Amino acid sequence: MKQKFTHHQVLSLAVFVLFISIPKISWSAEPTARAWQDLEEEAIRLLSRYVQIDTTNPPGNEIHAARFFKEIFDREGIDAKIIESAPGRGNIYARVRGNGAKPAVVLMNHMDVVPADPRQWKEPPFGGVMKDGYLWGRGTLDMKGPAIVELMTVLALKRNQVRLQGDVIFLGTADEEAGGALGAGFLLKQHPELFEGVGLVLNEGGGIRLGENGKARFYSLGVTEKTPLWLRLTATGTAGHGSTPGRNSPVNRLVAALSRIMQFQTPMKVLPHVQKYYAETAHLQAAHLRKPYADLMSALQDAAFAAEFTKDARSNASVRNTIAVTMIKGSDKVNVIPAQASAEIDVRLLPGEDPNAFVEELRQVIGDNSIKIDVTLSFPPATSPDHPEALRAIKALARAHDGDVPVVASLGRGFTDCRFFRERRIPCYGFIPMGSAAAGENLVHGVDERVSLVNLRQALRMMQELVIKLVAD
Repeated sequence: MKQKFTHHQVLSLAVFVLFISIPKISWSAEPTARAWQDLEEEAIRLLSRYVQIDTTNPPGNEIHAARFFKEIFDREGIDAKIIESAPGRGNIYARVRGNGAKPAVVLMNHMDVVPADPRQWKEPPFGGVMKDGYLWGRGTLDMKGPAIVELMTVLALKRNQVRLQGDVIFLGTADEEAGGALGAGFLLKQHPELFEGVGLVLNEGGGIRLGENGKARFYSLGVTEKTPLWLRLTATGTAGHGSTPGRNSPVNRLVAALSRIMQFQTPMKVLPHVQKYYAETAHLQAAHLRKPYADLMSALQDAAFAAEFTKDARSNASVRNTIAVTMIKGSDKVNVIPAQASAEIDVRLLPGEDPNAFVEELRQVIGDNSIKIDVTLSFPPATSPDHPEALRAIKALARAHDGDVPVVASLGRGFTDCRFFRERRIPCYGFIPMGSAAAGENLVHGVDERVSLVNLRQALRMMQELVIKLVAD
């Protein structure tokens, strides 16, 4: 009888065959230009394969990505293990040992990605296609590309037998895009021993901001972030035929509630981190913006400047709680009035905001007590404690590559797995030394996500330099 293989079994076999066919690159004590080039080409090949592993969340299926990494680490002789938090929800943990003179550093990434509709993309979102100097695919920026940068850093340290004073941990997590409960949250709760001796975690949430000329303008270091308050609004009423609508249609009442929410403007608040961020980057702005950016809190008192400043969605989100209506569900048939209609709302709160108070404020805005509001995700804000050594290392990296560009602490508008470490007072900094322009932010979670191969190659070198400064110098 002929044996039948599933799609994922075939994919795993293909990945294994690829790995055993890639020559192992060994470095001398001083890597040559050829060694760097070989490492870069290996990274690009691996990223292309990694993108082809569909880890869309839901459902995640990160176990296939975890096996992808496990096979690499096994081949390299690096101690690694897969930890499942639920069936199919795998996490990967690998550790290269140092002599213990310094605390361990975690290179963290998440393996799940958000959905992608191939009909909207120029290239297949899970094709790993290289075109026009980019590698295309869902997750190339968020965050399979950075994961490969971290992977190659670990491999290079091991191959080159760098004498480490602290351990280097590679951590690939599940479920980050849905809150992280089955990933970093699970690991810290159920396996805290894995993180004993950890002094610093490096994750997404910051990097090198490039100008239009491709040169670095500043280095962004994520130290805190806005927190999600995900809400479900539900209206109920009388079902019926679409030809005879009544006054109690749940859809109509839900739409009215959403209309009021969309007209609601939350007040502006400038937090100290945000004030400092704009002040430290003011000299990089156009001449007419330098003075107001130097004291943003005062500048926003001017209505004209405030209107101009908040036209930009990123700037607006830095000084406000934001509300985005993202999902609406009504009837499954055009001529049926449903008995229930619902909407999902993504609220992002500034650090220090009370989620319960915000829900009550939203109830007042809606003005319809029959609309039910359920909280589907919420967690408290957390800020990383200071880590002077990490800051010195990143500043040294900036000076070596880009001269006197500023290194500035930033507020993340999205949430990351850092929050689980910050809650335990373990410094977690959002910093991957990968260059990106402001326009590139729209590609994260967007259509035609892609990573510049030039920036990827540069990040490989810079990440290794940074880790050596932290645990080997």
